[in-house]
Amino acid sequence: MTLQAMVKHIELWLLDKLIPYARNPRTHSDEQVAQIAASIREFGFNNPILVDTNAGIIAGHGRLLAARKLQLKEVPVIVLDHLNEAQKRAYIIADNQLALNAGWDGDLLRVELAALQEVDFDVSLVGFDDNELAGLLAAEDAVPGLTDEDAVPELPQTPVSALGDLWTMADHKLLVPQP
Repeated sequence: MTLQAMVKHIELWLLDKLIPYARNPRTHSDEQVAQIAASIREFGFNNPILVDTNAGIIAGHGRLLAARKLQLKEVPVIVLDHLNEAQKRAYIIADNQLALNAGWDGDLLRVELAALQEVDFDVSLVGFDDNELAGLLAAEDAVPGLTDEDAVPELPQTPVSALGDLWTMADHKLLVPQP
């Protein structure tokens, strides 16, 4: 495949025309569909559903469910006519898994969430649950890297090491001796 296989335009299709992939391994809870619907309501339908030339959904099953929940008549789609059957099946998985492989810069995320709160934006729309948001925003006062160098952390209730453990650290070894 070359980089020539690039999307050239977005089309609007009737929602009823789209055919979900029967073997889609990705699941969408009612709560997540509601989150997607809330995101579409707030930000717009900015992420088109990816389909093949036969209207089969390749990516966007959750967006389809959210569009139904919002009672939309049509949705933006991108037709992927350059994928063979094996590539379509693989992309259905890859599209979801590759997004999960990303991480977060916790400090920058905290700054962004706090900035959104300062302008009274409803941060529940960004996809974190209430407990996650509370944890992220509670650490807002902590400044990374400014721990007292002489501070000693509290000992854990359950030790990590046991007698006889051998720890290897680069070219060094540490043995927890037996009595």
